[in-house]
Formats: sequence, structure tokens, C-alpha cells
Amino acid sequence: MDMTVPCDNGLINLRVGAIIMRNGRILMVGNKIRPEYLYSVGGRIQFGETAEEAVKREVWEETGAKMEIDRLGFIHENYFYGDSPRNFGKLIYELSFFFYMKTPENFSPECHSQTDYDAEEHLVWIKPDEDVRYYPEFFRTELLNPTRGVKHLVTDEREKV
Repeated sequence: MDMTVPCDNGLINLRVGAIIMRNGRILMVGNKIRPEYLYSVGGRIQFGETAEEAVKREVWEETGAKMEIDRLGFIHENYFYGDSPRNFGKLIYELSFFFYMKTPENFSPECHSQTDYDAEEHLVWIKPDEDVRYYPEFFRTELLNPTRGVKHLVTDEREKV
């Protein structure tokens, strides 16, 4: 069971994301229901999993490849309003762990996954500073000059309302 918990009128999500890079590009995911933006490979942690187990599972599900973790790169606290059919307009507090993955030389991803609202997903390689909308937005700056440490970042869309 995914680690999404109702809280008041909102939700709490525990999520993982994979940072899969090759030749200065990062692998992102898109779908036809929400074509206006891309998002990181990853998903919700399932009850009973560690974050590391979850990111390996999500990478396998979304790329068809078994990958090893290089290191934890970011912990991201994010308040935002849902835009999927299940959570539209609900305030969501999401705690995400983003892991740099060891990308094998022969990595040839194939996506056969779907969103939790049954939209078929596809994979896209982009440059971090490419002029496309994607999440998390901090990849745009942080992945251009990566550091070895773990960064804690906070995004809060409540300030925009």
C-alpha cells in the first residue's frame, strides 16, 4: 500500500525519486493526461519498504532496468495542491528522498508503467536547464553543479495562493 495518508482536508505523501543522468541529461517521465509537465522517475514508498528499496523498485517499474544507488542527494519537503483526478485541489505535504543512481553503460530504458490514474507513461531525456516544465524544479539549478553532500530543500506553493 502506498504511503499516502489523509490528514485533515489534505494528504501526506512519502515519495522517492531517481536521478538518472547520462551525457549531461536527466531521465524524466511524462504522460498523456498531464502533457504540460514532466516529473522524476520514482513514486510513493510502499508500507514496509525503505526509501532505498522503493527507489530501486520504482526504477525497475518505470525503466525496466535494475539499478544500484550511488547516494542520497536531496531530501525535499513540498507543499502543493493536487492536480490529478484523485486529489485535485487538495493540499499535499510530500516528503521525498532523491537518490543519484549508478547508470550502467548499456542502459536502455523501456517504460511500461502507468500513473495511479491509469495514464500510460513515457520517458524523456532532458538537459536540467532545458526550457520545459518539470518537477522537481530544483533539478534545474542543483543538477548543473552537483555536490557530494545531501541537501535539504523546501518548496511551498501555499505562499503563491
